[in-house]
Amino acid sequence: MQYSDSILKTPSSFIRNILKVTDAYDVISFAGGLPNPISFPIDELKQSVNDAIDANGAKVFQYSTTQGYLPLRQYIADKLNNKQSNLNYTAEDVLITTGSQQALELISKVLLNKGDGVVIEEPGYLGAIQAFTLREPSFYGVTLETEGLNVEQFKDALKQPNVKMVYTVPNFQNPTGLTYTKERREEVFEAVKDQDVIFIEDDPYGELRFTGEHLPYIAAGKMTNSVVLGSFSKTVTPGMRLGYILTKNHELLNHVETAKQATDLHTNIFAQYILHQYLTNNEYEAHVEKIIALYKTQADAMLAAMEKYFPPYVKYTKPEGGMFVWVTLPEGVNALDKFTEAMEKKVAFVPGNPFYTDKESVNTLRLNYTNATPETIEEGIKRLAEIL
Repeated sequence: MQYSDSILKTPSSFIRNILKVTDAYDVISFAGGLPNPISFPIDELKQSVNDAIDANGAKVFQYSTTQGYLPLRQYIADKLNNKQSNLNYTAEDVLITTGSQQALELISKVLLNKGDGVVIEEPGYLGAIQAFTLREPSFYGVTLETEGLNVEQFKDALKQPNVKMVYTVPNFQNPTGLTYTKERREEVFEAVKDQDVIFIEDDPYGELRFTGEHLPYIAAGKMTNSVVLGSFSKTVTPGMRLGYILTKNHELLNHVETAKQATDLHTNIFAQYILHQYLTNNEYEAHVEKIIALYKTQADAMLAAMEKYFPPYVKYTKPEGGMFVWVTLPEGVNALDKFTEAMEKKVAFVPGNPFYTDKESVNTLRLNYTNATPETIEEGIKRLAEIL
């Protein structure tokens, strides 16, 4: 059988494959990016299912429009407008996707021909790398520093041939947990504002800030070619697979809609009705505050354990929110080798390799703290410290 070049060049998800290995009951896993299931509003969602059916009848079971359920799109536009004063989104600027992962795949399908340029953070989000790789682009990695993208590298990357898009995760980035500073956001915007590129700000974790102040988007509200991606996976439930695209570039949005029609016609409309019913009849903000408090406790537990057990030559980020801590080992240490050693101690993490587009044998790794108790986190970090 002859398969396409693009699928043969696209790696399977390293993390999904790891999860198959780390799913044993006696393994402490910091590998997945899993929301804590105790945060799922199960009783409220049960009620929302019944209420959505009672209120809308057969509509919830019928085919629907590609762009998504209008009241939910309006809710999303209003939510972002309330978050930042210079935004003026309407329902027409919103398209509902099957998780924000689909948004990445659709946008790359619309924009990229083989060899076109994609500017991406290094290290970058594995799901984006995987989605973009299907289009066989040229990746231009820009070092992600504590403050955000390295601006000089970013300017150089924008000068590369046929750059079509820039992909960023400015809030509590996956995999590093880093957040761009206000000053660095302004510098990045100044560098990109006059460029003919699509600037994507993927923001699945933005509501999960447990310390520091909320910061404005880099380009949203200031560039027509700005695209914001979001999701309810981290604040309501990942299983519904409900994400969204917001942009004032309606030419782009129309092409994305066409690509989505060819992909799946529309996102699960039943889930959209249920989610809207939940959002408009429950204290969503109070629910998110509970998740933030939970994740702060877990993050504090991980950082305290690392301070207690890790040797001083192991460095790590201290996130202000989100779900991840990024660990840097001494130069020359291969994190993939350490993964094998860690599994012998029944503790798992994600080696840094898959978060780079052109590096192997890296000395970095990702830890997730949201899906374990503080006691389990301490024991897992203690085990990990024994091999570091």
